[in-house]
Amino acid sequence: MSLAELGRYSRNEALIIAGRLESEGIAAIVFDGDMAIGDGSDLLIPVRVMVDADDFAEARAIIPDR
Repeated sequence: MSLAELGRYSRNEALIIAGRLESEGIAAIVFDGDMAIGDGSDLLIPVRVMVDADDFAEARAIIPDR
């Protein structure tokens, strides 16, 4: 399995996007979601949503690029 980056989002948006993809049967992983959460700067650090490279086109159809 090779992962592809779908995009970088705020932490909350990334979690919502991952949930949306999961509801469509596409496995999604949120990377960096807990970065700097301890010092309160988590809203400033982009969070990556990753999907299997084979699912990338389907995921992009559900979550268009901004």
